[in-house]
Amino acid sequence: MDNKKKDAFSKGLALRAMKDAFSKLNPKTQIENPVMFIVYIAAILTSGLFIAALCGLSDNAPGFILAVAIILWFTVLFANFAEAIAEGRGKAQADALRSAKKDIAAKRLSDMNDKYRYEQIPSAKLRKGDIVYVEAGDQIPADGEVIEGAASVDESAITGESAPVIRESGGDRSAVTGGTTITSDSLVIRVTADPGESFLDKMIAMVEGAARKKTPNELALQILLVALTIIFLLVTLSLYTFSDFGFVQAGLANTTSVTALIALLVCLAPTTIGALLSAIGIAGMSRLNQANVLAMSGRAIEAAGDVDILMLDKTGTITLGNRQASEFIPVSGITMEELADAAQLSSLADETPEGRSIVVLAKEQFGIRERNMNELNADFIPFTAKTRMSGVNYGDNEVRKGAADAVKAYILEQGGTYTMECDQIVTRIAKTGGTPLVVAKNKKVLGVIHLKDIIKKGVKEKFADLRKMGIKTIMITGDNPVTAAAIAAEAGVDDFLAEATPETKLDLIRDYQKKGHLVAMTGDGTNDAPALAQADVAVAMNTGTQAAKEAGNMVDLDSSPTKLIDVVRIGKQLLMTRGSLTTFSIANDIAKYFAIIPVLFIGLYPQLSALNIMNLATPESAILSAIIYNALIIIALIPLALKGVKYREVPARKLLSRNLLIYGLGGIVAPFIAIKVIDMILAALGLM
Repeated sequence: MDNKKKDAFSKGLALRAMKDAFSKLNPKTQIENPVMFIVYIAAILTSGLFIAALCGLSDNAPGFILAVAIILWFTVLFANFAEAIAEGRGKAQADALRSAKKDIAAKRLSDMNDKYRYEQIPSAKLRKGDIVYVEAGDQIPADGEVIEGAASVDESAITGESAPVIRESGGDRSAVTGGTTITSDSLVIRVTADPGESFLDKMIAMVEGAARKKTPNELALQILLVALTIIFLLVTLSLYTFSDFGFVQAGLANTTSVTALIALLVCLAPTTIGALLSAIGIAGMSRLNQANVLAMSGRAIEAAGDVDILMLDKTGTITLGNRQASEFIPVSGITMEELADAAQLSSLADETPEGRSIVVLAKEQFGIRERNMNELNADFIPFTAKTRMSGVNYGDNEVRKGAADAVKAYILEQGGTYTMECDQIVTRIAKTGGTPLVVAKNKKVLGVIHLKDIIKKGVKEKFADLRKMGIKTIMITGDNPVTAAAIAAEAGVDDFLAEATPETKLDLIRDYQKKGHLVAMTGDGTNDAPALAQADVAVAMNTGTQAAKEAGNMVDLDSSPTKLIDVVRIGKQLLMTRGSLTTFSIANDIAKYFAIIPVLFIGLYPQLSALNIMNLATPESAILSAIIYNALIIIALIPLALKGVKYREVPARKLLSRNLLIYGLGGIVAPFIAIKVIDMILAALGLM
């Protein structure tokens, strides 16, 4: 997108927000923000007082009342504009996503064994459990799980990434999203979502704000702001009765007008943060969406800001997920070609990336190519989680390939021999972070296949940033402890859980939560789903299974484990922005006391003139300057509310001190300067 398009987009967004700001003047909408609803009522009341003054029903100057009324209406509109501009970003993103959502013809199969016999129906009529066939050039009609085939899929409509990705059956990359396009080969897909419940539908609802609910922290802060507003309302009411009594006792005419007291109430109420509170929350979710992460709730974003334990599934997150066969290491008395031949034979029916890489490595190193399996009368033994082995039986031969301890136990049970040399090779590979697979033929060890896990680029540096944030990283893997320790050291994580099962992952998360920690986890497989459901922040990879995506409360469209660092940063930034602007808003009141209180009661207590330290021109200009500043500061802070306070990788104590200095002290000093400048402008223009 060039700059011209960006400018046009920004202009269109601003115009849309202006229109929405007026539509939000509906009382039903305004009452959702209690603080600004008080300002809304005050604007209506001063408008009524202006009409009363015009009709001679009030001694107050109509021009002054009109000026106050106009400024109060602008205050309400500026607050509405702040929320509308934040919502507008989401609506623009939703419009782009909606354009990718089309009702297309779907090829529904009645018999998945015959994918060329299908009926074409509108995709809107597909239901969960239906089986569809898609081929190169077709758009995937609905969310689903690949149950047959492997193909390249263009997901740019969802992720914005132009490079196609591989989706295949039988692994952790089997989930497909409706609206994406097949670019090669074909797939048979089982539909996993009914119309209106698809991943794209959820994305549109979330980015548009329709599914956004106020978070616990946001509700707690709003309760505090409402309580403060009620206190200031009671104070203002008591000041009116007090001033009336005081002036009567002093034998003077009451110079404290209702208009001035309304202005005081609006200035003392926490209108700045009240106006921006909703925009901060919406903008936080929008920033997450711009990072290609879909949050299913605002609560998850806030929790990310407080996370101090980060659990990462190794395969597909820390590593690329495709362990590759890199070397055949035979034991004494066995040639490398003999080992490669047996390893390839046992992997011909293995559709995993590891199995395929073994076949390819044997082919590349020794030219061992396809063989006639019918002549061999081979019986393939599939891998199971229980045996942790696979293999093949043909003629009088048995070949087994699998985890070292599983193959060792199998050989010893069969009365074979397992050499010390093989143990030494296994240990050496494990210590380097590789995965050893032992190959045996006819109860005799042939050697070891070295599978390498590839660590993703930039992971170690990102983990170092997390450590600066005070977040502990834990790698979760099914590997043995030796292998896990080597990979953990290479990746730079703080701790690891080896030989992990879904139960041990779940137990580890619960254990940390019982100790008062907030736990975040990323994962992509079905076996990660229970732990993802338990974690406080659960980021599922978009390349992962449907079960993982449904269990998580966030989905990373880019499927990058390092994205969780951005999620944490955005969460912390959201909390910091809310806290900083709350501090600034409350600190603002100090200057307003000095601007308005003296002019209200100076006739009753002349000594209050000493508090007029800003030396404001007239009582009217003091009141107008304060409420003009009160309105303008909302507009001035909208960019900060949308962008967020800058987060730095420093300890929380330093961040707190820095923000208190900037927004606390700044909130005290800024209005003194601004109100004085506005007063000077009003005086120079002869308006007061």
